[in-house]
Amino acid sequence: MKVALLGDIHGNHLALAAVLAAARKQGAERLLVTGDLVGYYFWPREVLELLKPWDMAVVRGNHEDMLAAARKQPDLLGQVDKQYGTGLRVALETLSSRQLDWLENLRHPQNIEIDGCRILLCHGSPWDVDIYIYPDAESTLLEKCADTGHDWIDLGHTHYPMEHRVGNTTIVNPGSVGQPRNRKPGAHWALLNTQSRKLSFMSEYYDIAPVIEMSRARHPNIPYLSDVLQRRR
Repeated sequence: MKVALLGDIHGNHLALAAVLAAARKQGAERLLVTGDLVGYYFWPREVLELLKPWDMAVVRGNHEDMLAAARKQPDLLGQVDKQYGTGLRVALETLSSRQLDWLENLRHPQNIEIDGCRILLCHGSPWDVDIYIYPDAESTLLEKCADTGHDWIDLGHTHYPMEHRVGNTTIVNPGSVGQPRNRKPGAHWALLNTQSRKLSFMSEYYDIAPVIEMSRARHPNIPYLSDVLQRRR
């Protein structure tokens, strides 16, 4: 089976639409989503609608955890707004109670088996949603991931594409759909063929101008939201 690996969408529906169109063209039959569907950008409802038709497994990310915390304690939103922008506020204002419940109750991690491929789907790490495992992570951290005994560990959180082989385990981060940080603009994802075990990293072009314009209009004091989408150096 061809499986699309993606995550860190962060409310960027234009980036997600480009990835899903490419995934269909490549013959992907299922999505494995590493979390952070919401946060930063401003179209969470459109993101959920785009994902709805797909056969998929999704885990909770740290932004889903922040969403759940702010839902219970609305006074937390002020600090979230200052640090990350109003993406989570938009989610709380525009998503239904059912959609918010679904995001809040996503399991982390998830065990998946496809064509005999044992895959562990997580966000930061198998044991902690908010651990960062960067491409230059120390070997001890990578070995701890591989200790789960899976064939593949599919994770996100850093927004950097990555592939490491540790013993019989491949640790992969497909990169970020909605906010890449590797100075390569585009919507990043990966395609895994579970029969051939071939992994391909992908990046899709989309028009980032509307996302940049909205970010600057809503948050002139948080230039990172727009700058990160276009930086190359």
